[in-house]
Amino acid sequence: MVFSSLLFLFRFLPAALLAYFAAPRRYRNGILFVSSLIFYGWGEPVYILLLLFSTIVDFIHGKLVDHYKREGNLGGAKLAVASSVLINLGLLGIFKYTDFLIGAFNTVTGKGVPLLNLALPIGISFYTFQTMSYTIDVYRGKAGVQTSIIAFGAYVSMFPQLIAGPIVRYSTIAGELTSRKETLAGFSEGAVLFAAGLGKKVLFANQLGQIWNEIIHIVPEQRSVLMVWIGIFAFGMQIYFDFSGYSDMALGLGRMFGFHFPENFHYPYESKSITEFWRRWHISLGTWFKEYVYFPLGGSRCKKAGQLRNILIVWLLTGIWHGAGWNFLLWGLYFAAFLLLEKFFLKERLEKCPAFIRWLYAMLAVFMGWVLFAFDDMQAGLLYFRQLFGAAGLSLVNERTLYILFTNLILMAAAAIGATSLPIAFCREHIQKKSLPILEPIFVAAVLLVSTAFLVNAGYNPFLYFRF
Repeated sequence: MVFSSLLFLFRFLPAALLAYFAAPRRYRNGILFVSSLIFYGWGEPVYILLLLFSTIVDFIHGKLVDHYKREGNLGGAKLAVASSVLINLGLLGIFKYTDFLIGAFNTVTGKGVPLLNLALPIGISFYTFQTMSYTIDVYRGKAGVQTSIIAFGAYVSMFPQLIAGPIVRYSTIAGELTSRKETLAGFSEGAVLFAAGLGKKVLFANQLGQIWNEIIHIVPEQRSVLMVWIGIFAFGMQIYFDFSGYSDMALGLGRMFGFHFPENFHYPYESKSITEFWRRWHISLGTWFKEYVYFPLGGSRCKKAGQLRNILIVWLLTGIWHGAGWNFLLWGLYFAAFLLLEKFFLKERLEKCPAFIRWLYAMLAVFMGWVLFAFDDMQAGLLYFRQLFGAAGLSLVNERTLYILFTNLILMAAAAIGATSLPIAFCREHIQKKSLPILEPIFVAAVLLVSTAFLVNAGYNPFLYFRF
């Protein structure tokens, strides 16, 4: 089940909200837990068992860590944390990376070990990181142990952010799991956020995806340089509106149920360096790797060689977190190279450049990087990358390029503006606060109506990050 579906919008969500608010407060975590299991198991019920297994394992490990710490047995506590991490990474490794490793082994050795062809459980990359953060934070003393399996189950499986984040660390919402206040103002704010995210997904991401899909299915020799740039612009905008749209919907749903999830995107396409871009894009993932990998390795406190090692490790892990493929490894190393260049060489030089030049440099680097991300087929991806610079004798422009450009010009211009803070700044400057109680429900209703019109004849339209 996906947020941008008629089933979710008009059946599941109203039923879940009604059951939640009709229940006495002490039962609301239970309602949320059960609703989330129904949501998760709608498409593939068998993976509910894996989600429940992960929940129970980390609930028990959290209690073990707390028990050993109270007894002063730090060795036992460390062993419990290590066990939790190994089990979670083991599950992730089995389902996500086994076939990739078998394929790599076969390539290197010439063997023919058969692939397992295991389906990737939706959301496993997200909820395993969440549950690991719980046991680690209990060990570090940053979070108290959760004594209610229902409350912990609600945290792990919470449908607003279960499938594609944001990755919510347990300590962020620990207090709200046991004591939260749902308000009409919070519900209204959540509805507006949800509507904005729905609009991003249905009105922008899905339409931009059609441009990208059309261009990559054109015979490579029939493309033009301008066409491949239009294509990667469309993909870069699609993935932004798709993923940030999901995050907005998740934050909005969380707010409706009384939770405050962390912001996951902050206008990343306004960045003027790659370092800044990764502070604004998928913030919760970057924070997780910083907190649980980069800082424990020594962070920036190490000498240059140590800092280089730490950044390479984090970005290799970031790459393979996104997918089991050589393109994701290369994508991670690509951004590691830019981050290292900026840290040790470019930072002061960039600061002397005009803001526009810094922004142009960052956007060119980011959008070229999306080519590596978009193609599972390395050969096709590298060809497309070379075509950005006119390789294979491409013409600068051709007739089909002009057709694609002019039939999608308004959409692409709207996307370029919508990906910045300009629309919000305009609204804050020109809309009076006293008008918001009237305008907000009109906005929600309008987006819901238009999105529904698009969804009526649409097929299954999952979010891009579902496959991670």
